[in-house]
Amino acid sequence: MRYIVGYTPDSRGEDALALAASLARNPGAELELVHVLDGPEPGEASSGPESTVQQIRAGRAESWLNEAVESFPHDVPVSTQVRYAPSFAEGLIEAAEEAAAKLIVVGAARNGLFGYFTVGSVASALLHASTVPLALVPSGYHAPESIGRITCAIGTRPGAEALFDVAIDAASRRRIPLRLISLLALDAHDDDEGQRAAEQAGAHAQHVLEQAGEKSDGRLQLSAKVARGKSIEDAIEDLEWNDDEMVLIGSSRLAQRRQLFLGATANKMLRSLPVPMVVVPRDYVSLDD
Repeated sequence: MRYIVGYTPDSRGEDALALAASLARNPGAELELVHVLDGPEPGEASSGPESTVQQIRAGRAESWLNEAVESFPHDVPVSTQVRYAPSFAEGLIEAAEEAAAKLIVVGAARNGLFGYFTVGSVASALLHASTVPLALVPSGYHAPESIGRITCAIGTRPGAEALFDVAIDAASRRRIPLRLISLLALDAHDDDEGQRAAEQAGAHAQHVLEQAGEKSDGRLQLSAKVARGKSIEDAIEDLEWNDDEMVLIGSSRLAQRRQLFLGATANKMLRSLPVPMVVVPRDYVSLDD
């Protein structure tokens, strides 16, 4: 399974490397560190000076990538690539599609509060265009030895089933627990409506939990939780989070087929989570073949 890691020589790049190192502990994982340059390739430059500049930039990028490779254990398969594209996001998507990669990993932004997300321009572009699941890493992320639990945000809208299947598959392959969560913001409800909403959310969570047990043939350690709060952010705070955890969410129903687009709830989650988030495109079949 190949993961594309968008690398830049800054804190965003370090955050992406940290999660990549944890993901690489999954058997069969292969990492490809990619740095994207704008402008033409040196051989396609319109002039000698432009070609020279691009050669210098490429050499510097290769040096950064080689230094990054040294940070991984020698038993982790890591390759590097310098690509040319109009934007960093376009280059990463092209690299992922060419390599049939199952995931793109990027740091969310350099100016995020420690341990939380602020979406930068590259992450934002990927969230609107990627055809491949996208892992966003919070600022200052400290990588665990490996991912120890997957949490999946469940819903009832179209596309939820695809996300559910991806979560089961990802947890099964890693042989780690899967937690299903439903987030309930009660600020818009009176007491009676809030109670009914909580009961409906609890019933749905239980139903999905039973489905997960059937689909996994009892091979997974499963749990479900309804998190409540006056807002989605408060509901996130109501949950406990492990340091070795990763969250899976689905993209909005407004997304084009097999592309990403974050809805309002996912955007609120993104800015409140203290752990990496993987956004799965609408109608995506699986993280694995």
